[in-house]
Order: sequence, then structure tokens, then C-alpha cells
Amino acid sequence: MTSNLGGSLPEGDEDDYMSMAIAEPSPIFSSTETSIQRSARKKREAEARAHQPSKAELARQAELKRDKALNASLPTTSKGFQMMAKLGFKAGSALGKEGNEYARKEPLGVVVKEGRSGVGMEGEKKRKFREEVGVESGDESMNKKRETEVEFRDRQGREREEKRIEGLCWGAMKVLEGFEGEDGGSREDQLQAEGETEKGTSKPTKLVNVLWRELVRDRQEKERERRMRHDLHQSLSRDAAYNDPDEDKQDRQAWGDEEEEVEEEDPELEEFTALDPAEKLKRMIEYLRQRWSYCFWCKFQYPDEELHGCPGLTEDEHG
Repeated sequence: MTSNLGGSLPEGDEDDYMSMAIAEPSPIFSSTETSIQRSARKKREAEARAHQPSKAELARQAELKRDKALNASLPTTSKGFQMMAKLGFKAGSALGKEGNEYARKEPLGVVVKEGRSGVGMEGEKKRKFREEVGVESGDESMNKKRETEVEFRDRQGREREEKRIEGLCWGAMKVLEGFEGEDGGSREDQLQAEGETEKGTSKPTKLVNVLWRELVRDRQEKERERRMRHDLHQSLSRDAAYNDPDEDKQDRQAWGDEEEEVEEEDPELEEFTALDPAEKLKRMIEYLRQRWSYCFWCKFQYPDEELHGCPGLTEDEHG
């Protein structure tokens, strides 16, 4: 029988030194908050209370709060739920006839519209998107042939080239008109000799060379519109019984005292304007070289008919 100096142990209880648990040492520092820690904590709390959220933060908080409310199920405390409950509605069940698999178990969701566009703007965007991707609306959709990137660039290049050549055509018309104006007006003298034109009247556009007739017609149209706008303002203060002996024919037409001559149709001009711009420019350049020894690309009138020194007829030959 072993003796125990510290007192007798109960029977069956012996010290197990292999599983001795060592107690944790007591903390050196006190668990109470110091004055420095308290000051720092109060400073952080004061900064948090003084912080004013920005508009973006307020909008974000409002959006989160709204989404949370919209995604939540219909609460039993709401007036709508209580009214439906009196009619036999139970939470989790559907409205209407029993056994209807398409019956809704939740109210219609609210779709919040953001932005300032109209109500039908989204539908218009979808329609345009379907047209762009080539999908027809309806039950049977069909993919249309879409324009590739290479085809789009080629088309844009052709359109730009046509506009450039069209501008060159108008420039060639002005050059032709300038040269023909220096010709002494032989056609005008011939018409006056034949009695086809009257003194003080302008040359009919049909008698102008078709190569630059479009330029003359366009200028006459603009001048006619300008005079009509001017005379319209002047007519507001004009007496109908007043007769001005100095008025010319165009003034009388503008005042309405004389009927304006209607420009007759010009099939020759219509046929010329229907040509490709490159073909029209080619004819103008050839006329300038043959009649006036002038190169449209060199911008120079050569002294000889052969145009010695000119690189060629086309724009590419001039570099």
C-alpha cells in the first residue's frame, strides 16, 4: 500500500503524469482598455459618424435596398397578402384553379427602368439590332447575308471615290466655262443674227455646251430661288396698283405680274448627267485638251496642240 503525502486518493484514481495538462500563463497586460486605446476608438467612431456618403454611395445603397425588397417574397403582414388570404390563398400555392401548372406562385416582378429614354426605346433598339444582324422578326426567323468587313470597306472606298470624281467634274465644268467665256461669244452673235434671242435676255441653257450645261442650270436655279426669297419679303409692303417703268422681265415675273417661263425638259442634259462620273470627267478632259490645249491635271495651257511635256491623259500618269 502506497502512502500519499498530500492526502489519500480515491480508490481507482491515480496520477497520470504522461497526460499532465500545463495551465496557460496569465496575461502580463491587463484586459482593460487603456486611455490610448480608448482615445483611438473614439476617434474612429467620430470619423465614422462624421463621414458623409457621396451621391454614388447613396445611389448604390438605395439600389441594394430596392433590389433586396423586390427579391423578397410577399410578406404575410402586407395588405395584399391578407386580402388574398381571406379568399383562400396560402403561402407557396398558386392563384386560380387548382392543377394549373402555368399559374403564378409569385407576383409579377418589377423591372426598374433606368435612364431618360422613352418607354418604346428598348423595343426600337431591339428591332434595329435584328435588322443589323439580319434576323427577321416573327415565328420563322431567317439569317440574311451579312456584309463582311472587307465588303464594307470596299463599298465605303467606292463611295468616297465617286464623291471625289464628282467634285472634279464640277471643277472641270468651271474651267470649261471660263475658257468658253473668253471665246468672244460667237454663239451669241449667231443667235442674234438668226433672231432667236432678244436683246437683254440671257442665253437659253439648251444652247450651252452639254459638258458644263449642268453648272449653268444649277447657277440659274440658285439665282431664281434667291430672287424669289428677296421679292417675297419686298412684296409685303408693295402696293398692287403701283407700276414701276424700270422693272425688267424677271422683276415682273417675281411680282406675279407676268408668268414665268417654265424651263423645258432637256433630254440631252439628262442623258449626260446619267453617265458615270468617271466617264463625264474623261469627256471634259478630252475636250479641254483638244479645244484649248489645256491639261486639267497639270493645270497648264500648253502652247502647242500636242501638249509636249504633259505626262499623259489620266490622273495616274501624273503621279
